Amino acid sequence: MYDINQETGAKLLGDVVISIETAVRQAYVYGHSLEREVGFLTVHSMLHLLGYDHETSALDAAIMREKEEEILSEIGISRDSTFVGHD
Repeated sequence: MYDINQETGAKLLGDVVISIETAVRQAYVYGHSLEREVGFLTVHSMLHLLGYDHETSALDAAIMREKEEEILSEIGISRDSTFVGHD
């Protein structure tokens, strides 16, 4: 059940909270920029709110991953263009 804004009819799907400290750490571990990591976490969270679930099956995981990359590409955040190397 969704909360519905009576004025606009918009449905509240849920909240997204991103720990910047965790995002910084994960960006380093995965070898890409903080922009890429925060973008990925945001898109990943939004897809969960929309009903996607990578933990139900390998097929669902592949579908969700493809959708994540498609959205990130559409907003200009790619692995290649935001890669940062490690010293």
